[in-house]
This record gives sequence, structure tokens and C-alpha cells, in this order.
Amino acid sequence: RKGDNMDYMVLVNKNNMIEDSYFNGLDLVECKDILGDTIQIEKEAYKSYLELKKFLETKDIHIELDSAYRSRETQQSIIDEYTIKYGEEYVSKYVAPVGASEHHTGLALDIGLVIDNKEIIENEELMSKENIYLEIHKYLSDFGFILRYPKGKEEITGYNYEPWHVRYVGIEKAKEITENNLTLEEYVLENNKVLL
Repeated sequence: RKGDNMDYMVLVNKNNMIEDSYFNGLDLVECKDILGDTIQIEKEAYKSYLELKKFLETKDIHIELDSAYRSRETQQSIIDEYTIKYGEEYVSKYVAPVGASEHHTGLALDIGLVIDNKEIIENEELMSKENIYLEIHKYLSDFGFILRYPKGKEEITGYNYEPWHVRYVGIEKAKEITENNLTLEEYVLENNKVLL
């Protein structure tokens, strides 16, 4: 059955490309993104996201999914689009190569904001709302999420700080990672987990 062997601690980065077999174990559900398009996301991650979203509404913070699961094809089209829009140097800092994207896991979410009924999804605009993301970050681990690419850890993660990119790992692990100010890379290596 799908999802039975789901590895919520899977490490995917430029040095640990996702294996083809991983795609077969994914238990994806469909939902709508911030623009109303249908996207897919791993089942447990989605359940936890909905709980986080509901909680943040009590703090008058409104979030929507901007991106979740991406196939190899989708990742390639994003690379192409961003290369035209921002250039190759930007892409190397912010966009993962095909096979190296966390979004292939279905566990990585890009969170967009809705402010005064306006959807905010452009990276530059999202960066200007960092104070809202800092508030969101305080509660991530309570719902099983970590901030995947924190500030000051670029050398370790290989990516610039992305306040909107969160990753589902489960509550217990999320609390451990967050409380010790670790990245997923550091946590996995520290625990001598076998890499992909």
C-alpha cells in the first residue's frame, strides 16, 4: 500500500538526488493552490498544513499553498521559466536541479500569503513580508514542519534563505530540529542516517 514506507526524514538536495523508487511510495492528495489551480501534496503533510493554516487564522495570518509536490517535468519547467525571468545565477541560488528538489517528496511546501484579499506569491514581495513569516516560523514545529532553508545556513543547505519554504518531518523530529537550531542536513548527518 502506498504511504506505508513513507520516509518523512528523506534528505533531498544537490548531493542527494531523489531515487526513482521514491515516487512510487508517495501517497498524494489533490488540493487547490493560492491561484485556484489543482496541485498535489503528501497526505500527512496536507493534514498538518490545514491544522497550521487554521491555527494561523486565529492570529489573523492567512496562508495558502503556492507550491507542493512537483514532478521532474514540473521542476524543469520552473527552471526554464525562472532562467528567462531572473537569469542563471539566481536560479542556481533558489531553484533546485531536477531530481534535487525537495518538492519531489511531496513534503515541501511553499507558503504564500493573503493580505487584504490579495494573493502574494512573488519572491521579492514575499521577502518584504518577512515579519509575517517570522511569526509563522514560531509555530511550525507544533505542526510537524521545519523552516527548510534558514538564514545563516546557506553553506550547509546550498540555498539562500527562503522564509516561505517549509518541510514536513513530523512533530517530534520538527521540535528536535528546531530547538537545536539545525538544518535537515545537520540532523540527518548527526544521527548517521543513511543518505539516499
